[in-house]
Amino acid sequence: MRVECTEHSSHDMKTSYQTASSEAWEPPGGVLVWLLVFLEVITFGAGIITFLAQGRDHAAEFAAGRELLNQPLAFANTLLLLTGGWCMANGLGSLRCGNQGKSLRWVIAAILTGLVFTVLKGIEYAEKVQHGIGFGRDVFFTFYYALTGFHLVHMLAALVLLAFMARGIRRGHYHREEHLDVESSGIFWHMCDLIWLLVYPVIYLL
Repeated sequence: MRVECTEHSSHDMKTSYQTASSEAWEPPGGVLVWLLVFLEVITFGAGIITFLAQGRDHAAEFAAGRELLNQPLAFANTLLLLTGGWCMANGLGSLRCGNQGKSLRWVIAAILTGLVFTVLKGIEYAEKVQHGIGFGRDVFFTFYYALTGFHLVHMLAALVLLAFMARGIRRGHYHREEHLDVESSGIFWHMCDLIWLLVYPVIYLL
């Protein structure tokens, strides 16, 4: 969902046009964050391809492993990340419109979805450990913990970034004219969404 700004002065529009013209070569959030996204997607992509290849060689083991996964929790986490991405998009849109208060509320909402995701993932891991299913139990669960655990690390990093962005918005450091860091953090957050949307069907559904 895109937040539309309803009020712009002619000076703001002229300044925005000049800024966009002078920085047209740079992608939203800056080049570095997109380089990071590219490298992370390549890394996860390699892991997913390896997982699929192993699945062909250990079909029965992978089928049995999926039967032990908590499908409702995984689906709930998928909905949470999609909701969090929507909240973050609205937060950045509100900030670009100069509405810092509304932006802060949206960013906090995104943080809450990420925290709930983390709690549910912890519950999922705890269930596995209680039943003696740990890292290295077999090929399926080795990849299960590696891929979902690596994604969880990225989620925790994204939560820390958004917490700093929320503090910066609340203190007035980020606003309509200064929001590059928030934009970069939002891209990193959306990258976590994208990676989960790749990991989720491969591990839980296929």
